[in-house]
Amino acid sequence: MKKVVALLLALAAVMLPAFSGFAAEADEIEALRGTTLYVYNWGEYISDGSDDSLDVIKEFENRYGITVVYDTFDNNETMYSKLKSGGVAYDIVIPSDYMIERMISEDMLEKIDFSNIPNYQYIPEKYRSLSYDPKNEYSVPYTVGMVGLIYNTEMVSEAPTSWNALWDKNYTGGILMFNNPRDAFAIAQSILGMDYNMQSEASWKVAAELLKEQKIVSPTYVSDEVFNMMESGEAAFAPYYAGDFLSMQENNPALALVYPEEGVNFFVDAMCILKGSKNKRAAELFIDYMLDPEIALANAEYICYASPHTGVYNNPEYTYYQNEILYPEEGKFKTQNFLNLKPETLALMSTLWDDVKNHIPNTDSSNYDFFFGDGELGNAEGTVMTPEAWSYVIYIGIFVAICLAYVLFRYARKKYREKV
Repeated sequence: MKKVVALLLALAAVMLPAFSGFAAEADEIEALRGTTLYVYNWGEYISDGSDDSLDVIKEFENRYGITVVYDTFDNNETMYSKLKSGGVAYDIVIPSDYMIERMISEDMLEKIDFSNIPNYQYIPEKYRSLSYDPKNEYSVPYTVGMVGLIYNTEMVSEAPTSWNALWDKNYTGGILMFNNPRDAFAIAQSILGMDYNMQSEASWKVAAELLKEQKIVSPTYVSDEVFNMMESGEAAFAPYYAGDFLSMQENNPALALVYPEEGVNFFVDAMCILKGSKNKRAAELFIDYMLDPEIALANAEYICYASPHTGVYNNPEYTYYQNEILYPEEGKFKTQNFLNLKPETLALMSTLWDDVKNHIPNTDSSNYDFFFGDGELGNAEGTVMTPEAWSYVIYIGIFVAICLAYVLFRYARKKYREKV
């Protein structure tokens, strides 16, 4: 009997710290009740209760008694500028990979205490310690995906294979374009066979010239407006994120998507905690909550983006289980990742983007077509002229040569007479 009692006491001694730990954690979480958490995320990027989906924010508030103030942004650059300007204070932000790298370099993010995020176990190794956060200290993946070319099958007779479709004058006025420089430049860089992260000033200028040429087709620059415009059938083409395409297609089955042959951007968006967060523990609780298998599945079902969560993409009951658009065969398409650019390159990109947006093209389409045609674009060295244009140039050249020869003849004859 004494041995049994001793054994029970020994087990109690071993288990007491664990129970105390659970109790301490529960008390710590309970102490967060009544506080407020500020979250800054992309638009249309969380399950919000519409269409019979789970309202994940409301569920978090009900579960933990923490009020969530939720704001949205439409691109990384807008988000960054707002945070840099001060005057706003968020706890959690969900940027893309290259922007996370930049924010880390500028000391804008807090290190995460991963002991407070046990559900991080569902993030596999291939999505850990990536180039933008090599030491795996500041971010937790939220979604992954690629940029594709969306087109309306009722307006486009043949499926496009190239980004050049966004320059097709047959669809003037019906082409949408990214309203942010990084994604827009990446499309031009893909066509030109360039690296998305190039530092050469000349290369960025060549890409900018190609984007200026696109103004001939009167592109409409969009962010979240792309949803209504493509779903309503207002436009023929739009480059956008594959996850958002699936949302649009639910409302307009005539929409389709391709990954252009020149290559596409592969990205990771991740949850981060901003430097100076006033509710860091609640922020870590929210991140862990978003990784809860049931919450992560409900969120992935609604926003339609590819999930880096094993409990989601390995679940046969997941609507997009093994979906070829969200989870294509690895290596099937050319992809590049965005990296943080040097400050001088970022400044150059910003200036060139302003030039592109403010550019007024030559609207004399007959002259443009005569010289450059309405077919495929040229290369990085310049647009290839049509045969008719080359003939015109040759005729002009012969005429100039004759005139020059006549002038030289008159000059030579004058000199000869002066000698005589």
